[in-house]
Amino acid sequence: MFSTAATGARRPMTVEAELDRPLSRWLWLVKWLLLIPHFVVLFFLWVAFFVVTVIAFFAILFTARYPRPLFDFNTGVLRWSWRVAFYSTGAFATDRYPPFSLGPEPDYPARLEIDHPGRLSRGLVLVKWWLLAIPHYIVVAFLTGGGNGGGDGGGMEGQWFWSAGLIMVLAFFAIIAKAFADTYPRGLFDLLVGLHRWVLRVTVYAALMTDAYPPFRLDQGGREPEPAP
Repeated sequence: MFSTAATGARRPMTVEAELDRPLSRWLWLVKWLLLIPHFVVLFFLWVAFFVVTVIAFFAILFTARYPRPLFDFNTGVLRWSWRVAFYSTGAFATDRYPPFSLGPEPDYPARLEIDHPGRLSRGLVLVKWWLLAIPHYIVVAFLTGGGNGGGDGGGMEGQWFWSAGLIMVLAFFAIIAKAFADTYPRGLFDLLVGLHRWVLRVTVYAALMTDAYPPFRLDQGGREPEPAP
């Protein structure tokens, strides 16, 4: 009942990104100002994300299912947050302004998809978001900033794109290199996407959206690795 193993080779979530070219050397200086409308909207979206996660907790506990409308909403909040992070202090890897959208945006360079799990473990929902995820919270706190490694299923990722952790430091190194050398280091881009992929996997698990335990593995690069047979 409490198994945390993924079923088969199926990947519950895909996170992909493309480095924009050309990329402005100085737009990053004002992106925080341009994103103020997004920050306002995301504040309320993440409050709703937390409420939806609590409702989903009881739905899973009694029915073993995550209601599809609630699942789609929380997926949309994660998509929106990933796009804003990719545009701003999470990567500075695009100059394309993020859309105000919960839905998929196939043409945007930062994309996220989560498969609806169907049935979920009713026993696992009691412990995965706090006890089982503690080792990952420690890693995520280092990546995103010490204050965000919580276990509420909603707050961790809601502030990750403006927190001063390793991800933000590396993103600033990358954009400084772009500003002064006109080159965004490809290795840094691949590393940043891999770190975001780790954080997002943990967030999806903590938000009860999958029973597949996040791997302790850094999958770098803009494309998801091929699943193991």
